[in-house]
Amino acid sequence: MAGSPNSNLRGFNYAVQTLLKQPAQFLPHLTIPTFTHLPENLGPHLINSSSPSNQATTTTTTQEKKQQLRTPSIRALVLDKDNTLCPPKTTTFPPKILDKLAALRNSPTSPFNLTKNPQSILIVSNRAGSHPNYDSEVASLEKQLSHLQIPVFRLPAGTEKKPFCGDEVVKWFREREVISSPNEIAVVGDRLGTDVIMSGMMGSWSVWCKEGVFEVGEEGKPERNLLEKMEVWIEKYLREKKGLKAPAPRGWE
Repeated sequence: MAGSPNSNLRGFNYAVQTLLKQPAQFLPHLTIPTFTHLPENLGPHLINSSSPSNQATTTTTTQEKKQQLRTPSIRALVLDKDNTLCPPKTTTFPPKILDKLAALRNSPTSPFNLTKNPQSILIVSNRAGSHPNYDSEVASLEKQLSHLQIPVFRLPAGTEKKPFCGDEVVKWFREREVISSPNEIAVVGDRLGTDVIMSGMMGSWSVWCKEGVFEVGEEGKPERNLLEKMEVWIEKYLREKKGLKAPAPRGWE
C-alpha cells in the first residue's frame, strides 16, 4: 500500500504536465452526465463521440479513417468510486446507481453479465483500497455489492494511486483472462486529471461522468470544487476552441 492515505501531489503534477505537453490526453472518448447514462454496448459510442462537433477543420488521414471503421470491443469496466458511484468520501450508493450496476450485471445482452463475464467490473479508487486507513470502506462497498460480485481493487505495495496504477489494473484483468488487450477496458470516472489520464496511460478508453453522482438540478448535488470547475473549463476549451479530440488508445490500429 502507498505510505500516505491522502496525498496525490505527484498525480496533480503529472496532470499539469500532461495538459501542457499532450493536452489531447486530457480529453475523454465519451462524455455522459452520470454513470446511469452509461451505454451497455459502449464500443460504438466511444468511436462516434471522439470527434467533437465544433472542432476546427482538420485533414482526416487514411489511418484515422481506418480507425473510425473499427468498433472497440469493451470487455471490462474500471469504475471510480467517489463522485461516480457514491457521493465523495462515502460508501452510500444512490438507488439509481445500484440499479444501473444491477442492469449491467443481469442483462443477458450486457458484456459485463455476471454469469458470462463475472470478473469484468472492478472499482478502482484513490480512497477505498488505496490505504489500510480505508479498509472499512472496502468492506462496506463489497458487502453492498456482494450479490453483484463487484470487488474493490487493492493497491499493491509500492504502487502509487491513480493515474499511476494502470499497469497493475490491466494485470488484474489479464490474470483473470477477462481481456487480451488494454483496449478492451473502459475507465469510467468523474475526474479528467486521474481517471481519463490513467486510461490513456493504460492504453484503454475513457468515459467521463461530467456531473458526478447527481444529475443537474438533483437534490443533494454539491457545487463543484475549484479543481472540478477547472477541469470542466479546460475540457470545453480544448474541445471547442483548440479543436482537439481524445486520441485512440495506443495500439489501436
